[in-house]
This record gives sequence, structure tokens and C-alpha cells, in this order.
Amino acid sequence: MACSLVQVLMNQRQGKSILVIDDDLSVTDSMRLLLADAGFEVQTAHRVAHAVAILSDRQFDLVITDLCLPDGTGIDVITHVKTETPATEVILMTGHGSLEITIEAIKRGAYYYLEKPCTPDTLKALINRALEVATLKRENESLKRTLSGGGEAFGMIGRHPKLHQIIQTIRTTASSDASVLIEGESGTGKELIATAFHAESGRAAGAFIRINCAAIPSELIESELFGYKKGAFTGADRDKRGLIEAADGGTLLLDEIAEMPAHLQTKLLRVLQERKLRPLGEEREIDVRFRLVAATNRNTSVLLDEGVLRKDLYFRISTIKIRVPPLRERLDDVPLIATHFLNRFNVQYNKNIRDLSPATVQRLLRHNWPGNIRELESVIERAVLFCSGRQLDPDCLPEEFHGPRLSNSSFVIPPLVPMEEIEREAILQTLERTSGNVRRSAQILRFPRPTFYRKLKKLGITVQRPA
Repeated sequence: MACSLVQVLMNQRQGKSILVIDDDLSVTDSMRLLLADAGFEVQTAHRVAHAVAILSDRQFDLVITDLCLPDGTGIDVITHVKTETPATEVILMTGHGSLEITIEAIKRGAYYYLEKPCTPDTLKALINRALEVATLKRENESLKRTLSGGGEAFGMIGRHPKLHQIIQTIRTTASSDASVLIEGESGTGKELIATAFHAESGRAAGAFIRINCAAIPSELIESELFGYKKGAFTGADRDKRGLIEAADGGTLLLDEIAEMPAHLQTKLLRVLQERKLRPLGEEREIDVRFRLVAATNRNTSVLLDEGVLRKDLYFRISTIKIRVPPLRERLDDVPLIATHFLNRFNVQYNKNIRDLSPATVQRLLRHNWPGNIRELESVIERAVLFCSGRQLDPDCLPEEFHGPRLSNSSFVIPPLVPMEEIEREAILQTLERTSGNVRRSAQILRFPRPTFYRKLKKLGITVQRPA
């Protein structure tokens, strides 16, 4: 029977976690061996209190519990699981079944009620279905938490007016063939915006070709973009289709377009004007129809003044121009984006961290975010990996977030800083010391509470109250 059970379970997805609860050690030992051999991660408990302690540290995909336990019942386990982690499914097992117990177990949220002994096929089918349901519930919970935190469209999260303006621009102009220029620092989500333009356009079924002009050596970029005929130059031993031709019928993203050599900018301009392409060594021209989205992490005004970007090309590619604000200009969105990443990495690393602590939020808001959203994603991923509790605390954050704390009687004013920034820093430090207590912070800073709330809104400071 043991071999049969292992065989029927081997097709389950590896790494799923199961907690088995039974006061009979022989039952838990047998189940642990059988399920572990089938690829599951298994923990066991023998009492309700022991199970609750384990469940407080982590979330499981499935709980299998006996009805009769020394310090309670399987009904108590179901109640705890469904209160703390509703996405976790529970199978109740007992050798003493009754209709009343079955009804009570289902009412409390059990996935199924199973009488002992059970056949391998029955157990296999139940585990299969229960894990599928648990996975769907967890994904839905993650999505709902993300969407409830703030606006989301095209994968962009936040409430900042500039973000809403970008989203509205995409919705209004994506159906056109007008060229788009996206300007923004590295890590702000320029490629996400380009992807949204493609997905919302009439070319969505066509190719979406991404090219980072800075990543291709200058001596190769022309042949990569325009292609070549066999024999066009030494080493051209075959025909090569260029990436611009590959984008025909779709969208072409030229990231870091200012890194393109000047002579190729002229050649690209001709393609955009005439919609014709001539590969290297080819006599005939090829018709190409594509939508161009260009991006740069530098200020286009500076690029034009320095002559790095040709003005005639700039005017051709900037029919629609979007400036993506850096994260430091939309700090109010940091808690929303951080929560989105927290939910994602909870699922990825099988964690059950409920939220960010108020102190963590204040640390995140005080950071300048030179790496923008990409940096925030990395910080939250690292924090989730190191967090062992139910709330993400500052101790889980990287070293740079653990700067020296000022004493209660000292406050250092940095030189050449506007008064608004000094006021903002004073409020952030006070909120951190009071763990996000707005009333207490207002008292310390001697602000009437309505005035303090107006200050928070004006300075873009978001406060998360303790859970």
C-alpha cells in the first residue's frame, strides 16, 4: 500500500507544503515519509497547541488533521486556520464519523471530511483538488490585496497624478501609430509603459521587438538593426534579417536611443519617414510598417543641446512624449508598490507576512531610491527572504536603511536644504519614534491634528497605523 501511495502522489507539484496533525505518532511518521517521498514538504504536530505554534510561523498549502486530539479537536484547528490563513485548505480525518461532525467541519471551512481508513486513490484525488483550490485562493487573495492598495493599470501601481496621466495617455493614444518617446531614470518602468502601448494597440498580435542600443557594440548595431545580405562584408556568410524588419506589423522598442551613433540616427530617420528599409548589401528596399517606441534615461533637452540626439530624429520620434517621474517624486506610492512586491514574494517564497510595519514604511519613505522601482523590488525581495515573523519589520531591511538614530534632544540640519525638506525630515523622524502614531507625533511637534494631517498630505507622507 505504501508503494502505491507514493506512486499516485509523485505527479503532484514539488515543494507544496502540508501540515499533518494526529496524536498517533505512527500515523504522523507514516504520513510524513509517504508525502515527503512524493515530493511534498511535510511537518507534523500531535496537539492543537503545537499545530497553532507551527501555523503562527508560516503558511501551509494544506493541513490534514485528525478530529480527536489531546487538547482539543480538529474543528479547533479548522477554525484557527480559516481565521488566520483562509487560503489554506483543511482535510479532516477521523475513525469516528457522524453527520453532525461532517456538517460542523464544512461550516467551519474544511475542504473535505474523510473517514479512516482511506484508499490511496481517494487520498490522491483529495490532495489534488485541495491543492488546486488552495493555489487559486492564494493567487486571488494576492491580487485583491494588490488592487485594494491603490490604482493599478497595465501593471503600474500608484495614485500619483503623473502616473494617472501616463495611464490616460496610453488609453487615449495606443490605438494610433504615432511614435512614442519615454524619458525617465533607470528602474522607473519605461519598458512596462512601452509594453502597454503595444498590448493596447491594433498591433498587439504582431511582434514586440526590444532593443537596448547601449547593450550592442557600436560596430554591430547597424547590422543588428538593418540586417544584411550574404557577402555584404567579411564574415557575412549568410543573409541576416534585421530587428527592424522583424518588427514589421508590430512594435519596435529602442531603449537608450541616445546611445545610437549619429550616422545610424540619420538612417533610422529615413526609415521612419519613408517606411522602407535597405539591409546592408541589398539593392532593393523592403517595406516595413511598425510602431516605434523610443526610451532614454537622460534628459532629452540636455541630449539635444549636446548634439548627442539629432533634432530631426527627436521631432520624428516624440509625437507622444512621456516623462516617467522617479520614485522619489511619488513617495506616496511607495507603500502601495512595496505591498505589491510583498504579496508577490510571499507567494514565490511560501511566506505568510501580512504587511509592512509602520516603522518599516517610515524607513522606506526616508530613502531617496536612486534605483527607483527596480531598487524597491530588490529591497522587498531581500526583506521577505530574511523575515521570519508575520509583519515585515525594519530589521529585515538592508544595511543602508539602518542609519544612526538621533537622540531625542538632537536634530542635525543639513546645509543648503529647503525648509520644506527640513520639516519633512522632522515629521518622518517623529513618526518613526512613535511607530506611526499620528496623534502623538502631532503633540510632540505641537501641531493641531487637522493642521498636521494637512502637512502630511502636502509633503506626500503616508502613515500606516500599527496592525
